[in-house]
Amino acid sequence: MLRLHPYRYHRPKELGEALELLREHRGDSMPIAGGTDLMPNMKHGLYTPSHLVALKGVEELHVIEERDGELVIGAAETLTRVASDPLIKRRLPGLARAAEGIAHPMIRNIGTIGGNVCLDTRCTYYNQTYFWREALGFCLKKDGDVCYVVKGGSRCVAAHSADTPPMLMTLGATVDLATADGARSVPLTKFFTADGIWNTVREPDELVIRVRVPIPSPRLRTSYQKVRERKSVDFPLLGIALAVEIDDSHLIESISLVVAGLGAKPRVVGGLDKIAGGQRLTPDIIEEVARRAHRQCNPLDNLIVDTDWRHAMVAVYVRRAFEEVLGQPLAAA
Repeated sequence: MLRLHPYRYHRPKELGEALELLREHRGDSMPIAGGTDLMPNMKHGLYTPSHLVALKGVEELHVIEERDGELVIGAAETLTRVASDPLIKRRLPGLARAAEGIAHPMIRNIGTIGGNVCLDTRCTYYNQTYFWREALGFCLKKDGDVCYVVKGGSRCVAAHSADTPPMLMTLGATVDLATADGARSVPLTKFFTADGIWNTVREPDELVIRVRVPIPSPRLRTSYQKVRERKSVDFPLLGIALAVEIDDSHLIESISLVVAGLGAKPRVVGGLDKIAGGQRLTPDIIEEVARRAHRQCNPLDNLIVDTDWRHAMVAVYVRRAFEEVLGQPLAAA
């Protein structure tokens, strides 16, 4: 049986109280909302904080509303609420579908949007029991100094494995963060870093308190495609988020494509406006976008399936994303 280490559990009722607790115990505390990822990691000895600061009772973190041209989602809103809320389904259907595809209902009923945005990276050599990792000799991400994915590597390349951030990135989302000393806002495209050990710009005593998404144009169509071993429960082996704005003539007004599950941060596929902006959305354009994504995205051997297969699936699922936004398979040009 995997047991938890001793720790003190705090239940603040107000955001200021939670932030003060995180500052008081900075470096030896962690926030917890649903805990669906944190608790297993603690049982594996990956995190051993002496203090947990619970967030579910903080009323300021529970909100879903339109405000000043944005849709505001509190960090403690559950994934089930995000997936089923009528406002989100109407305004941000791609985000609702991404949330709906996470794990299974019991996880979604507890896990939160803030937790998913801040989800720890995953790796074959990291998400194991202490006994397993000790037998291997530990890894760069935890307790060791060797990367088993990139031999001789000095930077952790554990994979970003959350479903909602790629979709939120294509939608131009911003996260609001707060500490006991102040607050700041960060575009989600700048929130993640390439360091698999700590892959966000968030400080240890800093909380994500809400996510803000600009209300999109009615012409924006979105898709989230998830590759995993089974159709439920599993983390993504690859995530494809697409947002494309097209007019009635199928001319592309804007396009954004994010691929996750490769390395420590989601990859924004670059140069798409040059090849697709103002163009008619034809099979040739879609194929060029798929090829570009395939060239720019190179999975590493940090998850449990063959990297060449995952690489091949990038183009396949980009095509499927386009088929979804069009509502049917494409006809010939």
